[in-house]
Amino acid sequence: MATVKLNGDPVNTNGDLPSVGATAPGFELTDPELKEVSLDSLSGKRKLLNIVPSIDTGVCALSSRKFDEAARDNPQAAFLVISADLPFAMDRFGKSENLDNVHFLSLMRSRQFAEDYGVLLVDGPLAGITTRAVVVLDENNRVVHTELVDDITHEPDYDAALQALAD
Repeated sequence: MATVKLNGDPVNTNGDLPSVGATAPGFELTDPELKEVSLDSLSGKRKLLNIVPSIDTGVCALSSRKFDEAARDNPQAAFLVISADLPFAMDRFGKSENLDNVHFLSLMRSRQFAEDYGVLLVDGPLAGITTRAVVVLDENNRVVHTELVDDITHEPDYDAALQALAD
């Protein structure tokens, strides 16, 4: 279990992020077309997982925009925005913001991803959805970088994540 903050108040996750050097847990998440996307379907690419509570918050929207911009310069990598939002809402947001370089994926059908990656909030007002985190994987799905953002209302360290993606 890890502790993060929500506006300065402590909240807990169900576990810890995967360790750097470990093989990332597999997953199946739902895309805007209601198709399942698995980690295996992205093999051979470096991956940046931008895990957010809800695209309907300012910081989640901002991080999606910033990583979409970074993805333009990294077409060989997969940039994923993962949240508990419905795929329809994520798709609507992406289209309204002209975000063509990130892939929106939903926990709609299962919280297994959140449980396996240790990002499921287990208490506080946002219990049941994810905290804010970034995980970077190499082409072989080895974890090369993780960040559990200390306060859900804060932005992730974009530079550190993008450097890990480039290394």
